[in-house]
Amino acid sequence: MPLPPTPSFSPLASPDAMVTAKNVRFTVLTDRLIRLEYSKVNNFEDRPSQIFWHRSQPVPSFKKTITDKTIEIETDYLLLKYRLTSLGFTRWTLTIMLKQSGARWRYGDSPRRAGNLKGTARTLDGDFGSTRLEEGLLSREGWSVVDDSQSLVFNDTGWFEPRAAPQKDHYFFGYGKDIAACLKDFTRVAGPIPMIPRYILGNWWSRYWTYTQDELRLLMQEFRYRGIPLSVCIVDMDWHITRTGNASDGWTGYTWNRDLFPDPDGFIHWLHEQGLKTALNLHPARGIYPHEAQYPAMARWMGVDPATQEPIPFDISDPHFMEGYFEILHHPYEAPSPTGRGTGGEGVDFWWMDWQQGRRSRIPGLDPLWWLNHLHFHDLGRDGRKRPFVFSRWGGLGNHRYPIGFSGDTFVRWRTLAYQPYFTATAANVGYGWWSHDIGGHMFKDGTPELYLRWVQFGVFSPIFRLHSTSKVALDRRPWGKPERIFKATREAMQLRHALIPYLYSMVWRAHRTGLSLVTPMYYGNMEAASAFEAKDQYFFGSELLVAPILKPANPKTGIALRKAWFPAGSWFNLFNGEQLTGGQWHESHATLEDIPVYAKAGAIVPLAPKVAWGGIENPSELDIYIFPGADNEFALYEDDGETTDYQHGKFAITRFTLENDQFTLHPAEGDLSVIPASRTYRIHLRGVNEKARASLPCTYDVSTRTLNLEPVTLTPSQKLVITFTPG
Repeated sequence: MPLPPTPSFSPLASPDAMVTAKNVRFTVLTDRLIRLEYSKVNNFEDRPSQIFWHRSQPVPSFKKTITDKTIEIETDYLLLKYRLTSLGFTRWTLTIMLKQSGARWRYGDSPRRAGNLKGTARTLDGDFGSTRLEEGLLSREGWSVVDDSQSLVFNDTGWFEPRAAPQKDHYFFGYGKDIAACLKDFTRVAGPIPMIPRYILGNWWSRYWTYTQDELRLLMQEFRYRGIPLSVCIVDMDWHITRTGNASDGWTGYTWNRDLFPDPDGFIHWLHEQGLKTALNLHPARGIYPHEAQYPAMARWMGVDPATQEPIPFDISDPHFMEGYFEILHHPYEAPSPTGRGTGGEGVDFWWMDWQQGRRSRIPGLDPLWWLNHLHFHDLGRDGRKRPFVFSRWGGLGNHRYPIGFSGDTFVRWRTLAYQPYFTATAANVGYGWWSHDIGGHMFKDGTPELYLRWVQFGVFSPIFRLHSTSKVALDRRPWGKPERIFKATREAMQLRHALIPYLYSMVWRAHRTGLSLVTPMYYGNMEAASAFEAKDQYFFGSELLVAPILKPANPKTGIALRKAWFPAGSWFNLFNGEQLTGGQWHESHATLEDIPVYAKAGAIVPLAPKVAWGGIENPSELDIYIFPGADNEFALYEDDGETTDYQHGKFAITRFTLENDQFTLHPAEGDLSVIPASRTYRIHLRGVNEKARASLPCTYDVSTRTLNLEPVTLTPSQKLVITFTPG
């Protein structure tokens, strides 16, 4: 019974990158990232730590000067000075200056002094509208420091263990205002943001509710009947036995409740036939009790006589236990079906890790959540084919490698919704870009239907869209349970989410390649603008869009919600009606219930699939390309099979769209063309222009959306299309 496979590490930096002296070692990982180590016994750590896995990087150009008393290291961006004394690292012995700005860091300086822009937090459980965030990698002063001294290291078996000897181990990031370079280098050294499966980007249904399998079937059928597409159906904790008849409180469970799910294999096979993926909820902390179907096998595995009926405690620190945990408790739910139905046996596609039981384990310093995320992620991808991910809470820095995030049990309040844009965007500062919130809020008295709709609209323009609530009749997240106008606007929004998938999936590729998340704060690219730091409740949504969700109720007399938003320099256009705004200032918009304040930058190229009543996850055979005038730009549409790791071997295609001097070019697709349709129909829309606009193809003009709509064109992947515009 093997443990999850050990990931690929490259932890040993080149000797040419190291500068050593008595009790100290400095490693120049990049020209703006330096590792700082101090050990009284000259015992330095070369194994991968929880955070940093790939210290073997191309050696940057730098100068070093070493005397009996000092060490100086100078790169193109940084100047490090260290005075050799018995004191080791202190604010008087170690400094680093950012050469471009003159900002100077002294060892021990508080992140607050640097204006640290924060990262993210473990959970929003019980959140009323704010929470304490951990430190991030970015700051207004241009530097940050990650203290890696207490983190565990991987041994040769791929298991965690404490370091051999106490030491100071810090990583200095000195990137000034170059946010993109900082995140790219962090994900080079700590590991990339994974490629998540494409289906994750669709709409999810989830509810803490005691459903039967027939009730869930009928619910999914009603979503389809009402024209609301879904891609994932979560089964919360009542999938397993909760009334155990023994000392177990029922929160932990591994045995199907056959009263509710008499044919779980057939049920999940049916979900797959509908184009839906599924996950089961896990609370593993309580261990395995005798009522579980797997108890005898697990007891024998742990050397316990099953006849004793003694519970098997959960022990994340024990490799032997964890082997049985995966092989006996989880793998059978993923294994090929003996009936031959479906492609995944009972077909559990992924697991919802709902860990809430603290940070302690029998290995000093090991947070069980951190290790659960790591092990579950790599176990799901153990065959080398299935693209792994976990659905779990944030376990700390380095957890960008284990998307996606479950943000926890929030309250149904306007102020909770109002906090989530800031919380989601700020997580980009540690590369954790795939948060999933309980859309609609989790618990307590439901707000107005308006709050539900605004939460849905934010969810459409958030990383992962997942309807959810606790087990309370009043907390009904079914769109048709709302007033007719709310229902129709919700359906429209959820159809838009599936139409956005080509754009979203291209941002998945961007995140994997660059470390830039889908949702990012307004100061990305605007570090000189004070307003960018004030605009905390709006964000960039990928490379082309800016979103300012409605976060307050409308005026009860007019039905209009006011929204003030800041726009960076340049021209901006309302995504839906083409209204043009001048950047470098604040603007106020007036939103009806149906309006979502989303804006495209000048030159934006936004590919959308057709709106559908169901499905819409696959690479589409039709695309609507929305183009906004005013600047040159390029967009790369990324496509692959959506689920396997074949993209790592070049099995993907990229179609480039360019806009230059009022000429739009759709370039021939590059890469493996077998992953995209043999032909595709393109509908090109030039939005944000007046009625005088013209194009080199037949077209019509829509006054209501300020859009020039071109006649559809059908192309093979190897064909090229060039269109010349006169914007008017």
